[in-house]
Amino acid sequence: MTKQTAIKIFEQKQVRTHWNEGKELWYISVIDVIEVLTGTDRPRKYWNDLKTKLKKEGSELSEKIGQLKMEAPDGKMRLTDVADTEQIFRLIQSIPSPKAEPFKLWLAQVASERLDEMQDPELTIDRALEQYLKLGYSENWINQRLKSIEIRKELTDEWKKRGLKEGVQFATLTDIITKAWSGNTTKEYKVLKGLKKENLRDNMTNTELILSMLAEASTKDISQATNPETFEENAKVARQGGNVANVARKELEAKTGKKVVSSLNAKTALKGKDTPKQIGKNKPQ
Repeated sequence: MTKQTAIKIFEQKQVRTHWNEGKELWYISVIDVIEVLTGTDRPRKYWNDLKTKLKKEGSELSEKIGQLKMEAPDGKMRLTDVADTEQIFRLIQSIPSPKAEPFKLWLAQVASERLDEMQDPELTIDRALEQYLKLGYSENWINQRLKSIEIRKELTDEWKKRGLKEGVQFATLTDIITKAWSGNTTKEYKVLKGLKKENLRDNMTNTELILSMLAEASTKDISQATNPETFEENAKVARQGGNVANVARKELEAKTGKKVVSSLNAKTALKGKDTPKQIGKNKPQ
């Protein structure tokens, strides 16, 4: 969740967005908007059908839709159709939905808030905190999550300095780190927690978040110390960074007799099976 790319929340639904600094425009995932407005579990098919309908009607809207890489349900950065706020407003007119007007108001507010944040960057953190609180997370968990975002940004900045590319290379290195410390790739981890589109880190316990942060912070520190030049060398560093957290995980499990990596996720915890403050304390299922 950076200043450029962020998950916005509308009625507890996630909407992927990207801020273009040069054009000073929000670009928003069309698929996410359609899912919010229609409630369909097949938003891609709905969008494909709608594009065909718009073309038959002579609308040029679908032709103006662009694509950007955004985080997909599997945790990887994939190309997805996006539109700026003006185009989204036009798109909403083509989708019959009782949520259309509330969504328009929400969209206008998002645009206004971004202009405010440009004047006062601290508002970005404040609003991220507010969004997590609205979803029912505890303040203790939120503090860990915001710190994890900061550490992730430091690591990706380090990777950029090494000439690595966002997308496949970043995703591969992330998988290596995650596998090294948790024993699961990102995809396997999400399957364990019963997640589909949800963000994995938004469904980690406090302890899982802490170990994930340790793994990524260690990877960054080792990279700065060893100056890897090739992707293969960066992959080796990623594995070493993940192993630092793996050692900590195994030692903790030996002391407590409990598995750190579990199926417990915020989605189920916040529905009443556990209170938010218990997310990092329960014995894994």
